[in-house]
Amino acid sequence: MEIPAITTFNLAILVLFLGKLLNSRIPLLRQYNIPEPVTSGLMVCLVTWVVYLVFDVQLVFDLRARDILLVYFFAGIGLNSDLRSLLTGGLPLVILIAATVVFMFLQNLTGLGVASLFGLEKAVGVLGGTTSLIGGHGTAIAWTPTFRDEYGIANASEIGIACATFGLILASVMGGPIANFLISRHKLEPKRIEQPDVGLAHETEDTQINVYSFLGAWLLLNVSLTLGKGIQEALAQAGLQLPLFVCSLFGAIILTNTIPRLFPKLAWPSRTRSLALISDICLGMFLAMSMMSLQLWTLSDLAGPIFAILAAQFAIAFCFALFVVFRLMGRDYEAAVICSGFGGISLGSTPTAMANMTAVAKKYGAAHKAFIIVPLVCGFFVDIANAIIIKAFLGWFG
Repeated sequence: MEIPAITTFNLAILVLFLGKLLNSRIPLLRQYNIPEPVTSGLMVCLVTWVVYLVFDVQLVFDLRARDILLVYFFAGIGLNSDLRSLLTGGLPLVILIAATVVFMFLQNLTGLGVASLFGLEKAVGVLGGTTSLIGGHGTAIAWTPTFRDEYGIANASEIGIACATFGLILASVMGGPIANFLISRHKLEPKRIEQPDVGLAHETEDTQINVYSFLGAWLLLNVSLTLGKGIQEALAQAGLQLPLFVCSLFGAIILTNTIPRLFPKLAWPSRTRSLALISDICLGMFLAMSMMSLQLWTLSDLAGPIFAILAAQFAIAFCFALFVVFRLMGRDYEAAVICSGFGGISLGSTPTAMANMTAVAKKYGAAHKAFIIVPLVCGFFVDIANAIIIKAFLGWFG
């Protein structure tokens, strides 16, 4: 049974409402910074699983409206990105890229080790490594023909999608507790108490917002998307394919570092509550749709090996964030927020990383550098590095 796009969109609003209600009523969820759409989205996908088991009906959601929400979200991040502060994060950006690449090799080696223990083909280890975890559903699906045709893994699609699905769930619940532990253990706090880049602080969620500020932010988001589309098409003609959300991020960065300097009296939405609220809603809706549309019934036949691979990958990712990323990124509050985002990078996706950091920032305070560094790493550099690393590992035993 296919749920139409408009119904899916409305259901996502209800799911987001439910998540906010549950997180406000259950202290444990707030304490460990579990993203609101994850709380309720998982409940919905469990309900759809029960419907399938009891009535043999597959509920399939039309997700056409989902991806544009992600593009809006990243355009909002770009509009908050002053180039001067971005340049100050240059060295941490390079360090995080290097650490992530090292982790990607470690993730594939972990997958290979667990696959060998179960007597599976070595290629399954790579499929249960960066192909489906750091790469996510898109990379797993894109590489399926290679694993199936060249390495004889007939159920490559099912394995890749299963690992990507459960990885997304684990990433959603890992980032918040990591940051909460680090912040509490080391008594960390922001250098300055500021409005978060995404969303409103929990105690100010009823703050009134100026209608002109809201409409202005919305208009400039649309301009950023238009500019991003132009950048994407120009790069495509030059032979470089980048996702629209990355190009829109760049487009918004260009706008926010030129227009306010040319027209200093022009009201600009950077760091405003209007822009923060729009970004929060777009990310929440995207993640709500992603979580509630998970088809858990497709994964039961592969439970044993997949759970073993994911358990090992979860342990490696958790320890790497805790003991490596935190130290490399400076052992401060920003580093703790980046670690929560790394939880999303390592096992899930870019939106998961951003949702993890948003949950932390809404509780403790803004982390501007983290919201620039992490999306650049997982939205741009990781995809390029992953393609090279997957080919290298497959060539190693191919």
